[in-house]
Amino acid sequence: MADREDIEVARNSKDIINQLAVVIRTAHIHDPGNIAVLTAIDRFIATVNPLVSQNDKLTLEIVGEFFYLNESRVRYSMEHLLNFDFLIREFKRRGLGSITIDGQLTSEDMQLFVKAFLNATFSDSPFDAISESIANVDSLSVGPLKKVVEEGEYDIRKLVKKTYFNAVSFTKGVVNKIKSGERVGIKKAKRVVESMVDMILEEEELLIGMTAIKDYDEYTYHHSVNVSILSVALGQRIGLSRKALTDLGLVALFHDIGKMEVPPEILNKPTNFSEDDWRIVKKHPFWGVRAILKLKGLDPTSIRTAIVAFEHHLNYDMSGYPKISRPFDQDFYSKIVSMADQYDAMTSARVYSRVPMAPDKALSLMMERAGTQLDPILFKFFINMIGVFPIGTLVLLDTRELCLVYGGNTMFQDRPRVLIIIDSAGNRVTGHVVDLAEKDSAGNKYLRTIVKTMDPNKYRINLAEYML
Repeated sequence: MADREDIEVARNSKDIINQLAVVIRTAHIHDPGNIAVLTAIDRFIATVNPLVSQNDKLTLEIVGEFFYLNESRVRYSMEHLLNFDFLIREFKRRGLGSITIDGQLTSEDMQLFVKAFLNATFSDSPFDAISESIANVDSLSVGPLKKVVEEGEYDIRKLVKKTYFNAVSFTKGVVNKIKSGERVGIKKAKRVVESMVDMILEEEELLIGMTAIKDYDEYTYHHSVNVSILSVALGQRIGLSRKALTDLGLVALFHDIGKMEVPPEILNKPTNFSEDDWRIVKKHPFWGVRAILKLKGLDPTSIRTAIVAFEHHLNYDMSGYPKISRPFDQDFYSKIVSMADQYDAMTSARVYSRVPMAPDKALSLMMERAGTQLDPILFKFFINMIGVFPIGTLVLLDTRELCLVYGGNTMFQDRPRVLIIIDSAGNRVTGHVVDLAEKDSAGNKYLRTIVKTMDPNKYRINLAEYML
């Protein structure tokens, strides 16, 4: 009997999560008492209550990047990916680790929960706010998000910084060893990439925030790490397994290794490249393949790394370089890496392009390239990950405050979380983070709205000072 009940729960688990995501999404757009929200709540209750009757209670919990229902991991197909991904992020934003339904749910219970869930984002302690708001609801209880390491044991920002700079240091070390003729194995890079994958699964926004800091002397090594981080984060969004994410991170880290053969006087040239310079720079995909094939211990990952090194400038429509005699299907990882590569290159102050492009301008240009230079479907996932206003963008609000985009908003891409750095009177402030999705007490008007993006160089704003 118990086995049959477990099978029944497993069969309905995808629907439970999917319907809960629909309830939350709909309530983001409409008032919790709106008919659209109430209809979504009724569907959710109709699925959940019969299972509660059979099993006494249901516990929906996040473990890592997955949902578990009554301790069984919920497996899902691509069609459910966006809703699952959305719900996990919304739970994590609020420090919410689990919901337990212990008794028959009513529409009123769910309306209370949804209201508490939405309002919690504007609280300093979102989980506590939810817990207190539903304290009188007998059928529902919530549990906090469990961290692998308990809160207070480390400063998460320091760990993110350490992970990032370890990767930069490692990349520099590998390139220097190869230059000096040493044979190095790609497997040593695996540990470095695995730590980045772990960090992206736990703290994606903070690690992507590190890629927004472009004020570095050694562009080449930071660029390789940034492309690896952006590629892994995109791979995570499209549902790749942990092993696949590690492989993707590895191939991305070495995508530009052929550049070490470009003469430094060309790579570090302070003016624009001449035609002869470009002719040499465009050879780096060939040189990358050669460098990778000389590495110790050739295996399928090394071969795929060589393929991506060769293909990352080919473009989706084969209009890039190196020139090829006949079109072929680009490797899936090449499509991801070339997208991350373009974005990071455009938004960086490279030696041969001293003025970086604003992140939102870079995304606009990439949008024009989707379908020709870039895979259009992957680009949709990429822009969803980066946001309309990427982390690190300087924005002016209608309140005359100058802010840095500090974190995304899954539901409202144009309403991120921002760090106020110059107040409405024009004074520099030790900013606090505000959520642009926050409305006034009547729930009618947004408290703050972005008017336009600004150039941080013009205001001499050092991103590293704030992001680190």
